[in-house]
Amino acid sequence: MKLARPWSLRELVQDLRQGRTTPEAAWKRALARIAETDADLRAWVDRTGFPPGAGVPLGVKDIIDLAGVPTRCGSALRAEAAPAASDAAIVTAWRAAGVVPLGKTVTTEFAFFAPGPTRNPAAPGHTPGGSSSGSAAAVASGQVPLALGSQTAGSVTRPASYCGVASLVMSHGRYPVTGVTGLSPSLDSHGVFAATVADLAIAWSALTGDPGPDRRPPRILVWSADALDVVEAPMRQALTHAAKRLQEAGATVEPFRDERLMAGLTAAHPVVMAYEAARERAAELAVAERLSAPLAQLLQAGAATSADKYETARATIADGSVRVAEVFDAYDVVLGPAAPGAAPRGLEATGNPVLSRGWQALGLPVVALPGFTDAAGLPLGLQLVGRHGGEDELLGHACWAERVLAGDSW
Repeated sequence: MKLARPWSLRELVQDLRQGRTTPEAAWKRALARIAETDADLRAWVDRTGFPPGAGVPLGVKDIIDLAGVPTRCGSALRAEAAPAASDAAIVTAWRAAGVVPLGKTVTTEFAFFAPGPTRNPAAPGHTPGGSSSGSAAAVASGQVPLALGSQTAGSVTRPASYCGVASLVMSHGRYPVTGVTGLSPSLDSHGVFAATVADLAIAWSALTGDPGPDRRPPRILVWSADALDVVEAPMRQALTHAAKRLQEAGATVEPFRDERLMAGLTAAHPVVMAYEAARERAAELAVAERLSAPLAQLLQAGAATSADKYETARATIADGSVRVAEVFDAYDVVLGPAAPGAAPRGLEATGNPVLSRGWQALGLPVVALPGFTDAAGLPLGLQLVGRHGGEDELLGHACWAERVLAGDSW
């Protein structure tokens, strides 16, 4: 049985529009694929019943409220949680776009590092990443064509890279986080997974009502992340190859040289995250002995962080935001590695989010671009970063890049 078999949203939408399938048939397909694969993958924690007039089936990360279903946040503390009284605001927005939640997907505990039970459909025996592990696996295995995640550090981009699918992290504040159990108010952002960037563009157009992105060659800065000293050779090779191909196809490609800026932002991010998490999750901090070790350590570290250290980190991010905004006056996107390398072996950890920290600190939209593999055939993803609020433009450039890197011509 092939576990990694993504389901194209574009093809499903075309089939629905042309009468080749029905919403009921799409739901039956989703349920059949879950029945076939989820004993191995364990991507789901709850599923809804079949709703009348169902639309495109959607997975919802289990920190996001879904009416009638408990929000357990991957934690024993929420094992007996009552069903949510109403949908989170982001779920309401997606329902209006024509998608209907099929159920709740696995998250790491309170969207931090302690893994859930989910396996990686593209690399059995390797982590699917986190914290949006269930959503990434559900899309990568073809259980659903679309699933919701969230990102505070690298919780969407990294699982997408590890599982071999596309993802979008929205600009911070683009949609409200009402009904989402968060960690860090200044960092928490919404995300969504799909099989390809083209699928993301269709979903984004449905969500926002925008007509769709303008696909054209972008002006690209290539961020090697050399200063962080974590990028593995296969990922460096994928980045170099992609930059060369995109330049040959007409993109302007130059190196992103301000490594000190990104190193500073990367260092500021965990300070802000821990400080805010200790206050956002104060009730959980009070019973830290009942939490996983990684989450307890995060909250305790945040409680011990001084206000001065927090404000210094916030000032670093504010200064960085001004400097990066100037970069986007001259360039369209930044291209870089989405993770240090392929998914690490084992299920005891979810991998390193360091390559997302600086961009997440800035609250910028990020697309994970799938399509590369290492010598062992494990997925490698790249990330494209855009200007704040520029999701439509970013998706257009990412669609163009996806077509070029797939060998298609325009």
